[in-house]
Amino acid sequence: MPSHDRTTSTTTELGDGSADLIVTEVVDARTLVMRINRPERRNAFDAATARALEAVIDDFDADDSLRCAVLTGSDIVFSAGQDLIAAATGDMGVTERRGAFGMMGRPPEKPIIAAVEGHALGGGLELCLACDLIVASRTAIMGLPEVARSLVALGGGAFRLPKRIPYHLTMELILNGKAWPATRFAEIGLVNQLTEPGAALAAALELARQVSAAGPLAVRAGKQIATRAHDWTDAEGWKHQMQYVAALHDSEDLREGLAAFAQKRPPIWTGR
Repeated sequence: MPSHDRTTSTTTELGDGSADLIVTEVVDARTLVMRINRPERRNAFDAATARALEAVIDDFDADDSLRCAVLTGSDIVFSAGQDLIAAATGDMGVTERRGAFGMMGRPPEKPIIAAVEGHALGGGLELCLACDLIVASRTAIMGLPEVARSLVALGGGAFRLPKRIPYHLTMELILNGKAWPATRFAEIGLVNQLTEPGAALAAALELARQVSAAGPLAVRAGKQIATRAHDWTDAEGWKHQMQYVAALHDSEDLREGLAAFAQKRPPIWTGR
């Protein structure tokens, strides 16, 4: 993988003592890396961690200089999902605006890539389902073990997974709670790219670089259409897609894209 210049490294600025729960870093000036940083609880989510991730995503969506995000954990675990010890006291990893883990109910408007090493179980897999692309180590393990604890995958797993992989495979994961290796998820189309252990983040950053090289207005519009398309008929699709591309029609980026193609040169995007 090519090297990437890391331009800044910060933590979230929250007033509740949770500033180090999501560590952020800007790479190549355009990609935001968000690292879940709760190793003592296997990167499981409580309310404070959910608020921290929501705050980071809010800033990401608001910053026009950032075009793509990568969500990752440690080399050992992506996320073990909801912190069940916290849940026993009513401390749930949910926020009012973005929902479960501060992201699942309302993911960012711009593209986000999951970079998975180790375990992505329960809510960890559901975090991946809230992302647009998934890169995983060959040794990563993913699954929805909720039923083993008399729980249901309510972070999107029970209704998003059937839209991504075949029905009977979804039911196997939901009904018996067994985890599968990432290699199996790649075979059935959920994981975009497999890497050797320790290389998931580098591969995700390369994908982010490719996304960031495209027109940012077009990328955002394409995501908004694609994430809603499953609920549209063809007739609705022809109509509804236009509201998401309206900003492109008279944009500087559209004129620049056409001019760069004609002049056989790389485009210079302004996001306007």
